[in-house]
Amino acid sequence: MTDVTGQQDIRGINIDTLAKGFADEDLVITPLVTVLSTNARENRWFQKTAGFLTGTTTTGITSSLGYNIAEKTAPSVIEPSYTRNTSYVLKFMFDSPLVSVEDIQDSTPDVLGNIIRDVTRAVGYQKELHIWNVMTESQSPSTINYFATTSVGGDQWDAASYAGNPIADINRAIRLIRDYSYNVEGNGFIIMNPQAHEILKTWLIAGKGSSIPNFSSTAVQNGVVMQILGLDVIVSTQATADYALVGIRKKAVTYYEFSPMNAQVIRDGAFTGIGVKFRCWTNGVAVLTDPKALCLITDILT
Repeated sequence: MTDVTGQQDIRGINIDTLAKGFADEDLVITPLVTVLSTNARENRWFQKTAGFLTGTTTTGITSSLGYNIAEKTAPSVIEPSYTRNTSYVLKFMFDSPLVSVEDIQDSTPDVLGNIIRDVTRAVGYQKELHIWNVMTESQSPSTINYFATTSVGGDQWDAASYAGNPIADINRAIRLIRDYSYNVEGNGFIIMNPQAHEILKTWLIAGKGSSIPNFSSTAVQNGVVMQILGLDVIVSTQATADYALVGIRKKAVTYYEFSPMNAQVIRDGAFTGIGVKFRCWTNGVAVLTDPKALCLITDILT
């Protein structure tokens, strides 16, 4: 009955709860999108044209027939436009290797606990990577706003003598989003990977810190830039090294969750007296509903 003793501490409910806790601690991109439950693997959704509606343009007369309307003149007709899309749920899943009952019973390291943690984090990482790819259109943008830093700040962020200008680049991203009537300040974010985050802090503190009022006391806390230009700074290894993404929280992307994070110990009869395996999975798909609520800053590193 050794296998039963080895499994008493890993009952399904404990495994499931433990795995969900591990998943939550590293999900930094998922909280930035709208999460909706779905009971279908095929999901139809609509992408609405961004910006304010305007009247018909008349060449040489006015740019929009929507104001100073003459008496007894019929108004210009305006209406929103939509593009219908269909997306199919993806499955993110990993298995652990076979963990022997002996390792479960007497190993000084928590072998099973470590495996549960790492497998769960791997599943969460794949889910977050999928959301990042949708948010950035896999770094080949066609519908979201984007630009190269050299067209705004003059050089890359890590250029010698602080020749780049991250502030100018971030301000341009905010302006491009606002051009489509989205309010970024107060509910916006900028995502970058740890290398870009390091360079941004160095540029702000060593390069320009003396010219930013109260920077040392308000903008940097415990060595982490908390906010910049009204945007929450999000650092994630999912973010591609040469990109920074500015967006509005829970606006641009919706994640349809078909099944939440699940975890289970595989109790195959063939493993009796030998060991157990651990499996973790989740199903869902991210869709880009408001592409102009995002702006991808490219070429930030040399």
